[in-house]
Amino acid sequence: MVWKRRRRRDWDDIFDEFFGREFEMFDEIVERMMRDFDEIFRRASSGEIKPIVRGFSIRIGPDGKPEIREFGTKPEAVRQEGIEERRPLIDVMETDEEVHVIAEMPGVNKEDIDVNASETSVEIKAEGESRKYYEVVDLPCEVVPDSAKARYNNGVLEIIFRKKHPKKEDKKKIKIE
Repeated sequence: MVWKRRRRRDWDDIFDEFFGREFEMFDEIVERMMRDFDEIFRRASSGEIKPIVRGFSIRIGPDGKPEIREFGTKPEAVRQEGIEERRPLIDVMETDEEVHVIAEMPGVNKEDIDVNASETSVEIKAEGESRKYYEVVDLPCEVVPDSAKARYNNGVLEIIFRKKHPKKEDKKKIKIE
């Protein structure tokens, strides 16, 4: 019995010795992170630094493949102080007759938004008092830009386009000689 206790105590000592150092290092890392977080929070609250917002959305496209879209503060804007330009979170949905583009852009007014469209893409720009958004969205098919209807409500911009259908050509029977 004495041997088992001694052996068990030896393993406990080895465990404590090995993992004790690991736990001390972990505690130091957490302490340092908390100090850094407090400093970053203080500087962000005073307006000394601008917050960075980054993210992505994933959805399955009509072809069954995943589509990944980024949104948030653009990496180029992070390098330039004082500019808070973001990519809006954008979703594109397609029906038989229409293409819907939905962009989440909180913090701007309707008057701050500028939308330009071609048959294959939409350019969305917005510049409010505290936020800037910019993105060019490639559309899944050709649309009629003049058919666009847009509305902005509660930070969400919705643009609806009618799809451009190829003109049906009159077929003519050709006589073979």
